[in-house]
Amino acid sequence: MIAGPQRATILRRAVRVTVAASVGFYPLLYGAGLPVAALYALFAPIAMGLLSVVPGSGPQRASVMLRALPPALVLATLGTLLAVDTWAAVGGMLVIGFLLAFVAVAGPRPAGIAPGLQLFYILACFPPYAPDTLVERLAGLTAGALLLAACETLLPDPAAPSYRERLAAALDEAACGAAPGGVPPQRLRDAGSTLRLADVPPAERPAGAGRADRALEQAGRSARRLLDQLATLAEAPSAPADPETSALLGRVAELCTVCARFLRTGSRPPPAGALEKAMRGFQADRVRLASGPPGERLPVDVLRRQSRVLALAESARMVEITVDIATHGGPTEPAAPRELFWYAELSTPRLWARRVLGNVTFRSVLFQNAVRTAFGLAAARAVAGSLDLAHGFWVLLAVLTLGRTTAGATWRAVRLAVAGNAAGALVAGALVIGLGRHTDVYAALLAPVMLVAFALGPLLGIAYAQALFTLVVATAFAQIAPVTWRLSEARMIDVVTGSVIGLLCGLLAWPAGARREVHRAMAGLLRTCAPLVPVTAQALLAPPGGSRTAPETLPGVHRLRLAEAAYAQFRAETPVDGESDRADWHAVLIAANHMLLGAQWLPRFGLRPASGATDASAAWARETASGLVARTDRIARLLTAERPGPAPPPESTPDRDPPSPLSVDLEVWMTSLAHQLARIESSVTPPPGRELPDARPR
Repeated sequence: MIAGPQRATILRRAVRVTVAASVGFYPLLYGAGLPVAALYALFAPIAMGLLSVVPGSGPQRASVMLRALPPALVLATLGTLLAVDTWAAVGGMLVIGFLLAFVAVAGPRPAGIAPGLQLFYILACFPPYAPDTLVERLAGLTAGALLLAACETLLPDPAAPSYRERLAAALDEAACGAAPGGVPPQRLRDAGSTLRLADVPPAERPAGAGRADRALEQAGRSARRLLDQLATLAEAPSAPADPETSALLGRVAELCTVCARFLRTGSRPPPAGALEKAMRGFQADRVRLASGPPGERLPVDVLRRQSRVLALAESARMVEITVDIATHGGPTEPAAPRELFWYAELSTPRLWARRVLGNVTFRSVLFQNAVRTAFGLAAARAVAGSLDLAHGFWVLLAVLTLGRTTAGATWRAVRLAVAGNAAGALVAGALVIGLGRHTDVYAALLAPVMLVAFALGPLLGIAYAQALFTLVVATAFAQIAPVTWRLSEARMIDVVTGSVIGLLCGLLAWPAGARREVHRAMAGLLRTCAPLVPVTAQALLAPPGGSRTAPETLPGVHRLRLAEAAYAQFRAETPVDGESDRADWHAVLIAANHMLLGAQWLPRFGLRPASGATDASAAWARETASGLVARTDRIARLLTAERPGPAPPPESTPDRDPPSPLSVDLEVWMTSLAHQLARIESSVTPPPGRELPDARPR
């Protein structure tokens, strides 16, 4: 059921597209006598405003459309010139189809405008080969795009809160949670959920490759982790209060307030490093108290609370650094650890190169979608050209609009589209037969038919949208050239042909979409991050004077990006009827983040084992780390439908005291990971009689 605000958005979009198309079409056709220009002026608003779903407010969409106009003119020119030969047009379609589909790596706005740009090449690359009409085509395209941009500005949709505003509000809640008295844990977790990218409008997601967007996305994850840690701290059993812990929480609250102000005003922050200095002093006091005589050592429950506070202070420190990068383009001081902020000192071209090259792999769902789209469009252009289908561009339009990321979803779309086109063809054929060549009647019908089609189609579904669009096509083409009922027949044949091609592409090229890929990506992420646990334990338990270097985490960070992309694609796909996926993918991402962050901050701040208890601490750490790695491997095998190994022995529990008070930080980290992995394993273990999808490489 579509909500009221969404219905209003659809209606405003229908009005904008109808007005822009009408204002461009009628004067060019009836005033200037330029039918080709009129056709392009009609389809430009449909391509950019209806086929393309450009996210954002009215001014934001208008800006995207204006920036897309030069590429649109280039594509229309290429299509016009390559129409000289079918195979030249097919080759151009293969390259252009891939590039425009792969542009999704640049973020939601380029991805949104890409289908419309595809249509400008598609429309121009079909016979007749008429380079003499190129100027007229470009003039009509320009007029339609400019008119739509003007309508977007004059009749905009309400602006959604920006990600910066969401992050600032979440940090205000974190400041309240860290202050004395705090706030209810559920309120903290609710504040964190507002930063989930799945719940943020696409236009406001920090999805670009530049430093600011990367930093904002990382700041959001760090803030969510901080809010969850504050909620967990509030739920933990009470421990005796100590002034050092209260002072560090006060520092965290102050930092959150300051960062929220930076995000809202963009003011320059004070010198960074104050929180890290406080953390080092806090840790020095812990070491001094914990290594004193047995009668003066802190109780274990106090040490555990201090460990949790130190961990959330590390999350706040990451918020501080990432907010600084997002607001000012770089940290005021060198960001440490550098691996987690690897992008802070790289140029924008190098960052974009990393984004593109990181997705040039068959394990990237963005690359898979681009390859599937390119081959589908090229095959459709070859079939339409070889069979000399009338109005063959409708074949490619069907592939473009009906193709989905899974074979099941494509079949459902095709089934509904063919039924809708059949109904629309019957009505359009009757209309053409009844009205004959009364052009004035078609002219009077076009605008209201467009408004009804563009408003009701998205509300009622694919079948209605295809039926109503067939009526739009009939009333428009009847004004440009004499038509008969065979126009409806041609559209029906073309749509069915395009639907079959799209369905074959869905069956042959990654038919499960991101569903199988998300299993592989998450398994690879866990297998990459799991070895960090024993390495971190070894670094933390190194004797005084030994090496405590943080392990290499950049491979895990890269795997995390690919897993997030697969998860985002999976969330965007329509579930297949009767099919469900019980796996808690969000928990997998959180666990991987927990491993990466712990591997960085524990070697710097974690307490060492006490003298005389080193062997016991090392044995406990090795046993627990081995159990965590075994459980992680078991989860990965379940995800990839491999035969899982035996269940690992139970790890430590929160009620079990660490072998030495000085290993409490490691114990808290590993215990938290054990609980997270246990929940994940429960979610990915299939019920009796069911198996997870086979995600093994083929």
